[in-house]
Amino acid sequence: MSRAVSVLLALPLLAAATWPLVVTDAMGARVVIPQAPKRVVSLAPSVTEVLWAVGAGAQVVGVSSADDYPPEVRTRPKVGGVQVDEERLVELQPDLVVGLRSLQEGVLRRLRERGLPVLALDAASLEETYGLILMIGRVTGHPGRAEQVVANMRERARAVAVRVAGRPPVRVFVQVWDQPFLTAGRGTLPDDLVRRAGGRNVFADLAGWPQVSEEEVLVRDPECVLVLGRGRERVLARTAWRRTTAVRRRCVAELEPSWVVRPGPRLVLGLAQVARVLHPEASR
Repeated sequence: MSRAVSVLLALPLLAAATWPLVVTDAMGARVVIPQAPKRVVSLAPSVTEVLWAVGAGAQVVGVSSADDYPPEVRTRPKVGGVQVDEERLVELQPDLVVGLRSLQEGVLRRLRERGLPVLALDAASLEETYGLILMIGRVTGHPGRAEQVVANMRERARAVAVRVAGRPPVRVFVQVWDQPFLTAGRGTLPDDLVRRAGGRNVFADLAGWPQVSEEEVLVRDPECVLVLGRGRERVLARTAWRRTTAVRRRCVAELEPSWVVRPGPRLVLGLAQVARVLHPEASR
């Protein structure tokens, strides 16, 4: 569990925030938030989704160029993506900038060095995502709403766990990209969702987002292939893959990427989708 999540979960939830609020973020920095922020800039789509989910959407004055959910983000100024337009961000005069350490650590460090109020977060599992949501709710002055969001997510995750309990785990290959082949290994959100949905990631022995060869995939003979985005027909059309259990069973499914790679409220939709693919008999 990330340090920021551990610190937050040790705090009493549903209690009104006491300002100034002092938290430790995912980069190990001590962050002092003097009062509920009125001008928040989000540097990641997942952070933006969470801000709206916990009721802080009205406080958001800038978002990343990759943001596409909820629809209201279209009305907010864009400050770039992984490459942040730092001058544009400064012009927005934020009293809190929130980003993901794994995506933007260098940018977050530079912004902090410029004196901007920066909060770095991260989550690589559903449990850590709960902590991220609670953290955002607390630092924006919406702890109760954040707790409600997490309670709803936990309930939906428990429902999936009940449906797949006791079923043999299904061998899964997560295809992130196929030119070259990239997959989701240990310590990623898709890996965590596969496990919770009654699957076994065939590349769980590798960490992060590794490049793998086609031969390695075939040797591990997945029973199901989960494609992030489009690409199901390409998988089924690969001559060498016809002998895999996944293609023979036609257990090849396209997933909505934002449901399985963004640490936010919609992760439970991704979890349910993966469970339906791996154990369709348990979804009836």
